[in-house]
Amino acid sequence: MKKYILALFTIVVFNFSNAQTTTVVPDQDTRVITTGIPFLLIAPDARAAGMGDIGVATSADANSQQWNPAKYAFSLSKSGIGVNYTPYLSKLVKDIAIGHVTYFNRLSEGSAFAASFKYFSLGEIELVQDEFSEPQIEKPNELTFDVSYSLRLAEQFSMAVALRYLRSDLRIQAVDANAKAASTFAVDIAGYYQSEEEAYDSFNGRWRGGFAIQNLGPKIKYDDAGRENFIPTTLRLGGGFDFIFDQYNKLSVTAEVAKLLVPTPPITGTEYEYTDVDGNGVYNEEEDGDLGAVVNDNVIIAGQDNNVSFSKGIFQSFGDAPGGFSEELKEFTWSLGAEYMYQDSFAFRAGYFNESEEKGARKFFALGAGFKYTTINIDLSYLFSASKVQSPLENTLRFSLTFNFGDGTYDEY
Repeated sequence: MKKYILALFTIVVFNFSNAQTTTVVPDQDTRVITTGIPFLLIAPDARAAGMGDIGVATSADANSQQWNPAKYAFSLSKSGIGVNYTPYLSKLVKDIAIGHVTYFNRLSEGSAFAASFKYFSLGEIELVQDEFSEPQIEKPNELTFDVSYSLRLAEQFSMAVALRYLRSDLRIQAVDANAKAASTFAVDIAGYYQSEEEAYDSFNGRWRGGFAIQNLGPKIKYDDAGRENFIPTTLRLGGGFDFIFDQYNKLSVTAEVAKLLVPTPPITGTEYEYTDVDGNGVYNEEEDGDLGAVVNDNVIIAGQDNNVSFSKGIFQSFGDAPGGFSEELKEFTWSLGAEYMYQDSFAFRAGYFNESEEKGARKFFALGAGFKYTTINIDLSYLFSASKVQSPLENTLRFSLTFNFGDGTYDEY
């Protein structure tokens, strides 16, 4: 009897030590958040670009639609038009650029209306089937059109709402006959505070503050079977102060933080089946041999599933980073900018933009200048990359032309 028990015990131990089990091998650790229509995050106007992509809490101008339309309720001009041009990847090609046109009208002391059109051209792509075929020219592009309304809720505070249409036509029909442009819509909600001018010891001063939640809207999908992409829903918070030394000299300093309200990609892995020869419950290639069949190719190791609706993704984005709270903080970008004005006719600007190296590594310094003649403003900006990752806008000169009508109609100071 003891012999049978010993034999049974040996069989059980042998089978256990050679049991089929599984292990999860991590895939590439991807932590950068990506979205559809990313050109929405590029500053189109030279004034904001010259201060490190700052605009949510700066003083009102014709291009406030891009950053915070609530500022229009504090505009000194009755109406205005802004025209902007930004070359993109200018070191490599000459026909990729962003164009932006804005119109605003201050309807009354307490309200304003604005509309803008933004167009991103990816240039011409020449497709040749063979040496005997005529080349086909494709012109992929993306665009947005939006309208906004701002209302003064108090003497020093205003809010605005904007409705935006987004269209992305990047699929090449010559390659895919079923290709079609993708589109969606989004909403912005913004607020702006501007204090009265106050007297200090040797200068006067004025406080500014602003917030904006931009591109609140459904995901964008390029085909019926394709993956849905989040659009770049963004939270912006900023504050600043104007040092008014006299009627000719003014220095404005502004700080801003921003965060994409989009889920962080989780750390995933692939689950494989293997034979645990040594029976220690841990996969060892030398002892257990090669991995076998794939059991699950999308196992979440850390973080949360980011295949959620855009509304759930907004709330999830504040606490789903695989690295915890410290990684969540890295998802905030921050900027510092300054603008010196002389006689409201000449401006010199400088700024710095910072993003964590784990989240995109955008770091750059910016310089800018502005000139005003009667109703016309001309602004220029230039970007110097401070990151190991080269910026597509590095060494790029951006241009803005603004026409202000009824300048001085309103006096906010």
